[in-house]
Amino acid sequence: MRHLVALSAVAMPLIAWLSNMGVFGPTNGEISDRYPTLVVAAGYAFAIWGPIFALDLLYGIRQLFHRGDARLARIRPWTAVAFFLTSLWMIVFSLQWFWLALAIIWLSLACLLFSAWQTADTSRHARAAWWQWVPLSMHAGWVSLAVFLNVAQAVVAFDLLPLDNMLPWSLVLFALAAVLLLVAVKGMRGNPWFALPAAWGLIGVFFKQRGWHLDGASVAAWVALALAFAVVGLSAIERLRMAAQDRMMRAVASQSGQPTQ
Repeated sequence: MRHLVALSAVAMPLIAWLSNMGVFGPTNGEISDRYPTLVVAAGYAFAIWGPIFALDLLYGIRQLFHRGDARLARIRPWTAVAFFLTSLWMIVFSLQWFWLALAIIWLSLACLLFSAWQTADTSRHARAAWWQWVPLSMHAGWVSLAVFLNVAQAVVAFDLLPLDNMLPWSLVLFALAAVLLLVAVKGMRGNPWFALPAAWGLIGVFFKQRGWHLDGASVAAWVALALAFAVVGLSAIERLRMAAQDRMMRAVASQSGQPTQ
């Protein structure tokens, strides 16, 4: 399983490069232009895949040399599946098999959230080494927003909801994204490496929609920006709360003569 994780980590940037070269079909940017929505982000936002893939590759290589780590052993199947599905999604999305792409990205998100949750600081366990929790958290944070971009594109591609007034159902997607992101940030005690990619994408939505030609784009832009501030704000509040609890525990331990960790 260790080698499967490493191979799937290597495959992601390779498949991404082939996808951007148009090997599998239209690029993601071209498809987004064909099916405009109120939740799509500006093109620059997708550059975050570069550092995400680089960190995933670091994770894939380093985990090869950690055989006795029970937590790593527990999440290896999940990370292998998540990385494989990320590569598969890029191919399927280029082929414009939108329903299959949608199923793949949601399944990959489930695997990523489980892996990130296991390595992040939560009420059930302490945080893992940075090279585990940072890559998985960033990947999960970005995909947690990307799934809703994919839903919106599927709606437009198949004309499932009114396209002349996309704002009502787009606001529903923003609300669902808010629930997912805020619950995850809260559960992972303000995990900044989960929150920042999501906020980055939401700010990208703001800049895209602010000058977009679609009806309701201006409202969507400000909703996205507000959600970005909410995600970052909750992350900061949770980190400050955790720091205060840590100082309190250290003070109590010091007064009782117990050693602090």
